[in-house]
Amino acid sequence: MKNATLRQLKTFETVARRLSFSRAATELHLSQPAVSTQIKHLEEHAGVPLFEQLGKKIFLTDAGKEMARHAREIIDRFNQVEQILAQMKSGFGGCLKIGVVTACGYFFPRLIAEFRRRNDGVKLEFKVGNRDELLRLLEANEIDLAVMSESPTDSRICVESFAPHRFVVIAATDHPLARRARISRAELANERFILRERGSDTHAAMENSMPDVLDKLADTIEIPNNEAIKQAVMAGLGISFLPASAIELESRAHMLNVLDIVGLPVVRQLKITRLAGKALSPVANAFKSFLLEEGASLIARADMGVHAAPYAMQIAAAA
Repeated sequence: MKNATLRQLKTFETVARRLSFSRAATELHLSQPAVSTQIKHLEEHAGVPLFEQLGKKIFLTDAGKEMARHAREIIDRFNQVEQILAQMKSGFGGCLKIGVVTACGYFFPRLIAEFRRRNDGVKLEFKVGNRDELLRLLEANEIDLAVMSESPTDSRICVESFAPHRFVVIAATDHPLARRARISRAELANERFILRERGSDTHAAMENSMPDVLDKLADTIEIPNNEAIKQAVMAGLGISFLPASAIELESRAHMLNVLDIVGLPVVRQLKITRLAGKALSPVANAFKSFLLEEGASLIARADMGVHAAPYAMQIAAAA
């Protein structure tokens, strides 16, 4: 392997990730024959096949799987060295590549703005999506860190909790339950629920914290967008389970009510999620430390300002 090149490793890593020579060629802006040649040369250096073809599909051999793991580590290390050298020339900087679940989009820009205020020269690649989308971006090495509350139990994923994340049940202001106190969870089964889609952080939070309610719902509507869900609730189409941060403005304007449900709000933990073994860039490490040390206090200071007496009492009880 002493004659293998970084270019061959990068080409191999892309094919291994995509499991397609044509898709790898498109991503690398190369011709498919050029990609095939790079892989052929690397296999000659390795002395064993790295891929096998079954029908029209290609798969990694056992040797290929081992090579892919080490190739990613080598490429990550090389990228880290490049970034460190660039920073030595121009001071602290680099590109922060981070993704957050949709619910965090309501407050997370404030944290990023504060971090960039303290660290001049930081560039930003900021993606917002549902939980499954962010996990795919992590796996594809398109982001360094992802923030979510419902991370998978997977040895390939490292998680670190840094702040509480509250979920509530909301209804239109004229909904009959909006005038009730201490509503039992059993009563919710009789309501039409407007839910976030499967694969979202919010849906996973409800699955994990309120299975007794979710399993008994007979009438549900799935909408993959918080803003559309809020409009549907205000229109009287049903009630919903959403992050408290998502309804800040509507609560202040008395356009939505937080229902006083026994055992709510659900309090989960926001987690910094990353691939195990990935060498984080200096700027990603600095941002991770920033979240762990100050994320919770900065989010609390921002104060979601949800105006509902039952909600305030529940928050106090959960604290």
